[in-house]
Amino acid sequence: MKVGVFYFPTDYGINIAELGKALEDRGFDSLFVPEHTHIPLSRKSPFPGGGDLPKRYSHTHDPFVALSFAAAATKKLKVGTGILLVPQHEPLATAKSIASLDQLSGGRFVFGIGAGWNEDEMNNHGVQYKDRFNQMGDYVLAMKALWTKDEAGYHGKFARFDPVWSWPKPHQRPHPPIILGGESDHTLRRIVDYCDGWLPRTRAGFDARQSIERLHKAAEKKGRDPKSLSVTVFGAPAKPEALADYAKAGIDSALLAINDDSRDDILKYLDKIAPLAKPYS
Repeated sequence: MKVGVFYFPTDYGINIAELGKALEDRGFDSLFVPEHTHIPLSRKSPFPGGGDLPKRYSHTHDPFVALSFAAAATKKLKVGTGILLVPQHEPLATAKSIASLDQLSGGRFVFGIGAGWNEDEMNNHGVQYKDRFNQMGDYVLAMKALWTKDEAGYHGKFARFDPVWSWPKPHQRPHPPIILGGESDHTLRRIVDYCDGWLPRTRAGFDARQSIERLHKAAEKKGRDPKSLSVTVFGAPAKPEALADYAKAGIDSALLAINDDSRDDILKYLDKIAPLAKPYS
């Protein structure tokens, strides 16, 4: 198992390049960042965490720009989206950004995806809430075609284009690993259909062994090799015993949360939790 971190890349927090270097120096495996292109003042969808929406949600850097800076400042650190709101991103341009980042980083990008929860935000992108999951799947399949074919065409419900040339291709072949966030049975079916791994949250009652068994049963039901699917847990407890249990259960990667604190406070916290990553580096 590997240990990485999850961090909102805000304009008031630590410089993302400095954070990347600090993580690599301390033996962490990866840095994942979320995104919101904007936060509407209106609110059709309640914040899933309850209460008011935290400040960090409206202050995030663009994930591809931020991760490019982190990748440029490091040599081995994996960089990933956790998660990219796929329906809000036109697939031709997004495939280009991902292929470029993966190529320039030497194959260190992990494509964490989701459909989103903020109805007002996605509506501003022309995405209908009821269509978000189908649109996500359609866009992912379109991007796969662009990454894997010299002359790629795609005609789905939401993404449509006749054969095109699109380079660079990703460094990783056939493409960077695609991992999907969520915990429902619908999530597991989508993972088996078009992803390479799962990104569940470690909410109260999360059981690593049972979760892996659920994923493997979903894979076997559709004739897919369970070993072809990874599991990266999001928001893992910063406790050695919890990480040891995850490793023993077969979790591939655990992401510890980093708060949107000041630069100095973040570096102090990294020093505090670095010993947790050392056994798995």
